[in-house]
Amino acid sequence: MESSKGSILIVDDNPTNLNVLFDCLNEAGFQTLVALNGKDALNRADYAQPDIILLDVMMPGMDGFETCRQLKQIKSTIEIPVIFMTALSDTNDKIEGFNCGAVDYICKPFQQEEVLARINAHMTIRQQKKELAELNATKDKFFSIISHDVRNQFNLLVGYSGMLHNQYDEYGDEEKKDFIREIAEASNRTYKLFENLAHWAKMQRHGMTFTPETVDLNAVISKIVSSLGPDARQKKINLSAEISKDNIVQADKNMTELIIRNLITNAIKFTCHDGNIKITNRTAKDYMEIIVADTGVGMSPERVANLFKLDVNQSTPGTDEEKGTGLGLILCKEFTQRHGGKIWAESDLGKGSKFTFTLPRFSSCKI
Repeated sequence: MESSKGSILIVDDNPTNLNVLFDCLNEAGFQTLVALNGKDALNRADYAQPDIILLDVMMPGMDGFETCRQLKQIKSTIEIPVIFMTALSDTNDKIEGFNCGAVDYICKPFQQEEVLARINAHMTIRQQKKELAELNATKDKFFSIISHDVRNQFNLLVGYSGMLHNQYDEYGDEEKKDFIREIAEASNRTYKLFENLAHWAKMQRHGMTFTPETVDLNAVISKIVSSLGPDARQKKINLSAEISKDNIVQADKNMTELIIRNLITNAIKFTCHDGNIKITNRTAKDYMEIIVADTGVGMSPERVANLFKLDVNQSTPGTDEEKGTGLGLILCKEFTQRHGGKIWAESDLGKGSKFTFTLPRFSSCKI
């Protein structure tokens, strides 16, 4: 079945008008909802969140003007474009409609071509506004990371290196080792942060190449587990992988490595000493599930719901006060979606978390 082009709420007390518009919009591929009066329109708009509202002016009780005013006072419906339908030709009536918050007018009797043209134009504008809002959220997140997280890492580097440089002879060998360890860890975090920022910036401007190839998950995961082993051992975490023989996927190798590395790094961050992290896979018909499960601190349902949202701050210290930005999970989501896959998290507070993402199986891809 062809996916809907969007949803339209028609508000009119005339059954004939409703039927004509309903058939026209359905045939054009829109999901169509109806309301017979202003009160019903307010309830349906709040619940269904249509993309556009076609609103008749002349209705008994609450007329179209008052309905539009109330729609523009409700937080959940204020941004929904309203197009008035009217037989009124007086300029003052049209001005009143625009003053109420409408974006356009359709005159009765309807011309189907005009109705569809106006709806399509405003659907395009609405989509562009959504994309602009997403770009603004991206920009705000980028500057937030630059101003807060990058500055914090450089403050640590400058602070510890300055103390060693200016007061070197005043510290004992163990204190010097501690300073050097802090500098090394801050340097490593800063490098990883800039690496994620670089990947993310490339994705935003569509500058990152996407090159699917046959990828041996066992080889990729073994390599990453080996490289992150020292981080896990530092917290006495048992890091292991159990990958089935059927583990070949069709994916961009660099993106796949980055997803897995970020998920395992995240698991190490939020797993306490002597905990366990296990990477497994599960084969479905057309795709492969890769699972990273830990016995860490877990998350609340509210946090799980916001994990992959760019406009929600996800920076939380780890069990050893490890720093982070939440950007790694955003990258995991974007890279997974680039493959046509999905990523999700399941978690029990105090018991641990399980992150799962999907990639297309090699056997399901056309050669």
